[in-house]
Amino acid sequence: MSSTIGLGVPVPKMLPVTGTWTLPFTAYLLLLSNRVVYQRIKNKQWIGSQLNADKDNSGNHENPDPLFLESRCHMNFLENVPYAFVLTAIAELNGGNRTLLNYAMGILLAIRIGHVELGMRSKDTLGPGRPLGQFGTQALLAGLAAYGSYLIKGYWGY
Repeated sequence: MSSTIGLGVPVPKMLPVTGTWTLPFTAYLLLLSNRVVYQRIKNKQWIGSQLNADKDNSGNHENPDPLFLESRCHMNFLENVPYAFVLTAIAELNGGNRTLLNYAMGILLAIRIGHVELGMRSKDTLGPGRPLGQFGTQALLAGLAAYGSYLIKGYWGY
């Protein structure tokens, strides 16, 4: 499948896997963003990352600050997902297997959702989704980086 630009020059769709996953990841990012906004509006806290700046309870697992918790869920997502998209795009542009890359992005979405919904937002913020999301994301990023390097090994003479 291709589209045309300028004088009718056909241009193939170069990143269909990366493009496929933009909608589900963006939808979940919007949910996380709206949870932060909800806490800000509900508590009339327009700036800062905690509701009560005088009392630092960011490390309190039994009764976490709701704004801090939702902000961390949002930031954790933003700390990892863009890099995975970059690695996926690099692999895809270098001829990576699209089925494999689709599985990788699907797994990443599942473990990032699990990290928040079954980990950070669970009782005492210590649910099983937290380590699964953390270590699963690290493994997936390492795997994508290694795969991208493998795909261009011929460039370096191997």
